[in-house]
Amino acid sequence: MLLKLQTLTHYSSISLITKPNSFSPSPRRTLQIVSSQSLSTVDLSISTRSTTTNDSSSSLSLAERLRLGSLAEDGFSYKENFIVRCYEVGINKTATVETIANLLQEVGCNHAQSVGFSTDGFATTTTMRKLHLIWVTARMHIEVYKYPAWGDVVEVETWCQSEGRIGTRRDWILKDYATGNVIGRATSKWLMMNQDTRRLQKVIDDVRDEYLIYCPKTLRLAFPEEDNSSLKKIPKLEDSAQYSKLGLVPRRADLDMNQHVNNVTYLGWILESIPQEIIDTHELQKITLDYRRECQQDDMVDSFSSSESVLEVLPELKGKRNGSVSARDEQDCCQFLHILKLSDGLEINRGRTEWRRKL
Repeated sequence: MLLKLQTLTHYSSISLITKPNSFSPSPRRTLQIVSSQSLSTVDLSISTRSTTTNDSSSSLSLAERLRLGSLAEDGFSYKENFIVRCYEVGINKTATVETIANLLQEVGCNHAQSVGFSTDGFATTTTMRKLHLIWVTARMHIEVYKYPAWGDVVEVETWCQSEGRIGTRRDWILKDYATGNVIGRATSKWLMMNQDTRRLQKVIDDVRDEYLIYCPKTLRLAFPEEDNSSLKKIPKLEDSAQYSKLGLVPRRADLDMNQHVNNVTYLGWILESIPQEIIDTHELQKITLDYRRECQQDDMVDSFSSSESVLEVLPELKGKRNGSVSARDEQDCCQFLHILKLSDGLEINRGRTEWRRKL
């Protein structure tokens, strides 16, 4: 089956074409985007496996057969393509950072499903389900170099690896599918929690054996650079914060399958206390979040933010202009520390954001 989208000046058409594969009774589903200017074709194809009763793919769900994603040839990573939808963009007609974070979460879960892990939880293995264990986010670091626009196609690649004895890590690389350029990277750390007691515990060997067979055999990092931002510790923001947004209340829609507020919601709460003048003139290029406590539906959350010196954002600027930093440098790049607290003062999240001036 060939789905072909042709875009012409003042005219658009979608044609559905059936194209059997001569080597297999299964059709080949292909999404093609043809540019009226370059007349080049962007091929987002995946070959679906045979759905005959003699093929193991007969057990695949309809979503798995139609999804624009698949495992890499070595089986150690997973790639999926996404079209940015109108409801996923902000006032600039580009994807919001929450959209990016949701795509990361989606492709991570789809990766887990593609290797046979749970469809009723976030990447839970057979042993985890038996023991009522779940994965919870400990740290998330996202960098966006260019935000995709409405209608753009984004390719997201992800893989997971062991992270010591107490958790696992998952990395992502985002590319503009049309150009192949890297537009973002992300990394995360996950811990294991007992869903009944809500207590953290070490990753047991049975679970480790279940998922390690799908991990790269050698260490692969989305951020291989030494001293990269994803490694930086986040100092605790003191009570005398410059900016605040008080009384944030979780919506019912903010709760996920693990019966707590989803990690992406924290990201949105962090941004609520950023001053409007920064939102108007800058765009987020880096965000790091450390998750310290669960948040439930009945909790009330306060968001606090304070700016950091540009010297801490860009240490290389210290040598400029006899050790001084120009006003333009300070205007072009700024950084904030953040903390989320429950109404009783307990810390649930701390973060750091880095912003660049809009072009």
